[in-house]
Amino acid sequence: MKKYNFYGFEDSFNVHSIDNKYKNINTPSDLYEALLKIWCEYSCAPRMRLNWSYENITLGQCSITAFLAQDIFGGKVFGIPRDEGNVHCYNVVDGHVFDLTSEQFQGEILDYSNNPEQFREKHFAKEEKRQRYEYLKTELKKLKGAF
Repeated sequence: MKKYNFYGFEDSFNVHSIDNKYKNINTPSDLYEALLKIWCEYSCAPRMRLNWSYENITLGQCSITAFLAQDIFGGKVFGIPRDEGNVHCYNVVDGHVFDLTSEQFQGEILDYSNNPEQFREKHFAKEEKRQRYEYLKTELKKLKGAF
């Protein structure tokens, strides 16, 4: 079994896809492995693109990744308040917390408790964010097949 460094990795094997929409995406670790082949400068938040690199591949990918994970595993998306009114999104499914993009903080300890729930309607009111989410979804379908 491969070990990953995203927050909640150890517990993520207790979370399973709600359907078989994406072939071989059964746990958040499976999704993470697939996204390593998809995340790119284009899928990064525009305000962070200058700092994005393959060495920091999860930078600027949080909300679109969290909502895609919600599509696959259910649960809720929450956001850790950050500077300038921004939030860092992560997932909670049946009490299991995981954050597929936590590595971008390179050792900073984030507080995953008592954070506000996030809603795609608000996030996707930004057209560029909705387009980046659609990009991830489309690329995942190409990579893993979907019905």
